[in-house]
Amino acid sequence: MRPDFQSWLTGIQVRFERVLNELLPRADVAPQRLHEAMRYAVMDGGKRVRPLLAFAAGELVGADVERVNMVAAAVELIHAYSLVHDDMPCMDNDVLRRGKPTCHVQYDEATALLVGDSLQALAYQLLSEHRLNDDAERQLEMIKLLGVASGSRGMAGGQAVDLASVGKALTLPELEYMHICKTGALIRASILLGAQCGSGRKGNPLDANQIDRLDHFGKVVGLAFQVVDDVLDCEADTATLGKTAGKDADSGKPTYVSLLGIQGARDMALQLHREALDTLAQFGDAAMRLREMADFIVLRKF
Repeated sequence: MRPDFQSWLTGIQVRFERVLNELLPRADVAPQRLHEAMRYAVMDGGKRVRPLLAFAAGELVGADVERVNMVAAAVELIHAYSLVHDDMPCMDNDVLRRGKPTCHVQYDEATALLVGDSLQALAYQLLSEHRLNDDAERQLEMIKLLGVASGSRGMAGGQAVDLASVGKALTLPELEYMHICKTGALIRASILLGAQCGSGRKGNPLDANQIDRLDHFGKVVGLAFQVVDDVLDCEADTATLGKTAGKDADSGKPTYVSLLGIQGARDMALQLHREALDTLAQFGDAAMRLREMADFIVLRKF
């Protein structure tokens, strides 16, 4: 019998913290300050949404948990590096992240820059030194997938658009494009990488249609994640968010709330939620964890 969602989620989170603890360099290994700061930026923070999505997709295809550990860790390290760099004065200039001082505040800007560089490098080291798929060519495609999702056509490109959009009124398609890149690309990669760690349903690899459906699910859930974030940024306090509440509005950044209003943004999130669930229909009960993750992402304090 499968555990209920909360038990599954808590179990994954606890076990994954141990995985990260083992994979990150120890703080007493030279260069100690850099390794200490890397651990500070990664450990004991966040809900681990992207790793959870990777594990949920891994369950869909019966993937080896040890393989999913590596792709989940790689994605989380990329995410953590992006937060460290995004928080720096040259970017969003934030002082609070995950309920504690941001990396450049706790240490210094030079160390924070090197932390991001090192976490990114470690992510690709993990993907290249561990067997993730029995087909070496497919494993290379997995590494490429994370590279595209993280680079100028994905997360970094979305951040560039975000910085260039301050004080501007974007249309809904322009705002969606920005977040499909900035937030959605890594979420989509988490799901596809988790699914690529397995042999597929009933021992068969996922076909092109199934991969497209998972990718669309990731795209829709990624957008919903950002819409909900924009709503919470307006309605929740700093203690609840773990970061400075209202920062986007104060900085003149375009958001779904500024474009659609609170209720319009809520309605959009719920519409995306329905679309995400519909996209998984063909997978049946095997996609239960992915459906539960869609609920978790969209309905969190919403």
